[in-house]
Amino acid sequence: DKSAAQFKAHLKKGRQAKSRNYLIYPKRISYIQYKEVKRLPVFCLNRYKGGFKELAYNQRKKPFGSLAARTLGDVYADTAKGARNGIELAFDTILKGRDGRTHRQKVRNKYLNIVDVPPIDGCDLISTIDVGMQDICEKALVDKMKELNASVGVVVLMEVATGEVKAIVNMTQGRDGGFYEMRNNAISDMLEPGSTFKTASIMVALEDGKITPDYVVDTGNGQMPMHGRVMKDHNWRRGGYGKLNVTEILEVSSNIGTSYIIDHFYGSNPQKFIDGLRRMSIDQPLQLQIAGEGKPNIRGPKERSYFSKTALPWMSIGYETQVPPMNILTFYNGIANNGVVVRPKFVKAAVKDGETVQEYPTEIINPKMCSDQTLRQIREILRKVVGEGLAKPAGSKQFHVSGKTGTAQISQGAAGYTTGTTNYLVSFCGYFPSEAPKYSMIVSIQKPGAPASGGLMAGSVFSKIAERVYAKDLRLPLVNAIDTNAVVIPHVKAGEMREAQHVLEELDIEIQEKIADTGKEVWGKSHAAPKAVVFESRSNMQNFVPSVIGMGAKDAVYLLESKGLKVHLTGVGRVRSQSIANGTIVKKGQTISLSLH
Repeated sequence: DKSAAQFKAHLKKGRQAKSRNYLIYPKRISYIQYKEVKRLPVFCLNRYKGGFKELAYNQRKKPFGSLAARTLGDVYADTAKGARNGIELAFDTILKGRDGRTHRQKVRNKYLNIVDVPPIDGCDLISTIDVGMQDICEKALVDKMKELNASVGVVVLMEVATGEVKAIVNMTQGRDGGFYEMRNNAISDMLEPGSTFKTASIMVALEDGKITPDYVVDTGNGQMPMHGRVMKDHNWRRGGYGKLNVTEILEVSSNIGTSYIIDHFYGSNPQKFIDGLRRMSIDQPLQLQIAGEGKPNIRGPKERSYFSKTALPWMSIGYETQVPPMNILTFYNGIANNGVVVRPKFVKAAVKDGETVQEYPTEIINPKMCSDQTLRQIREILRKVVGEGLAKPAGSKQFHVSGKTGTAQISQGAAGYTTGTTNYLVSFCGYFPSEAPKYSMIVSIQKPGAPASGGLMAGSVFSKIAERVYAKDLRLPLVNAIDTNAVVIPHVKAGEMREAQHVLEELDIEIQEKIADTGKEVWGKSHAAPKAVVFESRSNMQNFVPSVIGMGAKDAVYLLESKGLKVHLTGVGRVRSQSIANGTIVKKGQTISLSLH
């Protein structure tokens, strides 16, 4: 950006000033440019002879841009200060290696650098993040946040069996209206989870044998007084739900149904309910590989100086507790993983020079969160919540999804819930496919004002991501890919040609020479031309064995039995060979063996 004359004038100015530390160029240059500079006269000499000194800046390059930026972490601009957060900070000692140490020594009138301690390169880390899945999650979440004008959004996608976090998105709306990864909300946000917590409450009651899935609660007109406060269902203005069994309570996410069950059976001994939650490990810190996680805050009578009568019913529907999204997901992942609760992980292994130095295996937090019967019952209920309940938008036509919606008002700290605009946390947590769960996922969005629906808003994001991730797992061979401009001519089995013609006409596939309908059977074969199917009829003489090569079993058996032969089949597909050659004189009752492939 400067001419040779300008540079020369600039250098002369410094020389005239007799400056020992004169800035040649005010901007940073790339390492490639630096190598070019070092080839120039004077600049190529060492710093004591030529006088050229450089200041090196190490920089972290993120090849995938903002994807999972907060989880991967950052380093300070001056990399000598090390890492600031995320995986970078947690594994800093493994990543950065060790500096070497040298000293200068004069040997035969030359100064040489003598190595005292050789430097050791750091290791590479293999993270669990799948870039494709991360991209899918980020795109689906940001699209929905723009639509809702949401302030914060979180998506975490986890592999059920291993606890590997395949994608983690933490988006916050900036002042300019854009969405950025500012903090790791998925592990640090201490918010009341709302209705996603109801699953845990119902599981405690099922496990303690207090209820069965058929237990009925009369929710009345959608309002029920509880110890001086009124508990309301979301449809109380429309007259409520009336009588509901436990499955229906979770299907329609009834506050009254859940809170009545917990208050009725645990009101006299709230600590028993808290102990039930703790047996399922929902209150345990996850001790993640990265720093910054929040500790679930579920306080029973032992942890409070005053435990009010209303605390238990409101706690049962996800208020008066604070649980980070990652902990809620870990709980649902346990349900999907046959009751085994595993610790989420972000790093699989440390590798050096192509060899694995250290592996980070799957860690089990709780080997059995509940009995097999409770697990079977809750999995069936969660499948119905999506199949028949309010969470239908989270479902898919391609496979079954299980999970639970959540809609909670966000407390404004000391101001409570009623100051100005009410903010909502809409969420959906679940797993797919229901029958053999492979992935679990939580979608959590904070938005200002009504309407707020966990099913419609978070559930639709869940569905979009689940379908794309599921499709990503279907490894289709490339031979199935067809150019949209190509004319696809199918391969047609040999057999009765008029029937084949009827099928091809229904499918709007061209036939080169159509067979006239004379009412008689026409046997033969076909081959595919570039733009049509070509039929070739075969003579079918009464007393000779016909060729059935290339036919399906149905046509081959019919034709041979009409000649008086008995047919023995092996294999499936088309006829590949026949034991009696075509053209042989038919002997009635003779057995002909057909091999199909």
